[in-house]
Amino acid sequence: MSPTPLPTHRRIAAVLVLIPTLVALALWAFAWPAARTAPRDVPLGVAGPPAATAPVAHQLEQREGAFDLHRYADEAEARDAIEDREVYGAVVVTPQGPKLLTASAASPAVAQLLQQAVAHQAGAPGQAVPTEDVVPGAASDPRGAVLNTSVLPLALAGIGAGVAVTLLGLRGLVAVGALAGSAALVGAVAATLSHSWLDALPGNWWAVAGTFALATLAVSGAVAGLAALLGRPGLGLGALLMMLIGNPFSGAASAPEMLPEPAGVIGQWLPPGAGVSLLRSVAFFDGASAVGPALTLTWWAVLGLGAVLVGHAVRGRTAPAADATEREPALAR
Repeated sequence: MSPTPLPTHRRIAAVLVLIPTLVALALWAFAWPAARTAPRDVPLGVAGPPAATAPVAHQLEQREGAFDLHRYADEAEARDAIEDREVYGAVVVTPQGPKLLTASAASPAVAQLLQQAVAHQAGAPGQAVPTEDVVPGAASDPRGAVLNTSVLPLALAGIGAGVAVTLLGLRGLVAVGALAGSAALVGAVAATLSHSWLDALPGNWWAVAGTFALATLAVSGAVAGLAALLGRPGLGLGALLMMLIGNPFSGAASAPEMLPEPAGVIGQWLPPGAGVSLLRSVAFFDGASAVGPALTLTWWAVLGLGAVLVGHAVRGRTAPAADATEREPALAR
């Protein structure tokens, strides 16, 4: 028997409730992190002899909760830490005064913040603090606009692939193959545009393409996997999770440590945020600190594709049993 349709007035009421709710959720997800952007335990190095760095560290610690200070013996250690993505920058105390090392490739917003904070709290009044960008962004895209704006298209590509596979009725290994092939093509196209044409993401082309592909597969696998387990509602849940949580919580425009808690942490657990972190690592830092985000994306992809296989397999076994039960005549008593 087909389900009885809801009365017209209930359907209208559902629309009147659903749309404002979605708008409120979207405004909260996007506006809240943007309105509360501020440094929260941003990793920052302080390099030099302990006696010389103590006053600088004390000044920086005046901004309670803003910086997570790491001590280094000299400038060379601080540079290595920046290149390994342990810290976003470092204040090096020299006989001539403090010197700031930054890495705008890690986050242009944090690099600018460090310049302002160090000039105000670690430098002499009225004296500019010498600054060196140890790992700069791409010359053609110094503000990282291409990387920042890549989050939304990748999320849309992954959601679109997951929805298409579900609505087209692809199942099992066929669905997995379609999702993997789509992600590989998205990775190649995205790398060609951002790396080869715009020259905004340097580094190894295959690493950049692979990162784009893995991030897309993590999203599409999650959406299709939720649909396989939950049916059509899973599509909406997956899309909302990636678009309204993963996208604004990714920290692409600033950094995870600049978002209000726990948005920054949650964002790095989701494919959009992990994808941005992995892109920065492979494009600018020779793969430093790439293991964590790579594992996050891999787990999302594996679990999502596994759900595609298991979900449809379970449905394939339970659906015939349910049909047989419905067809079985009731025993006379």
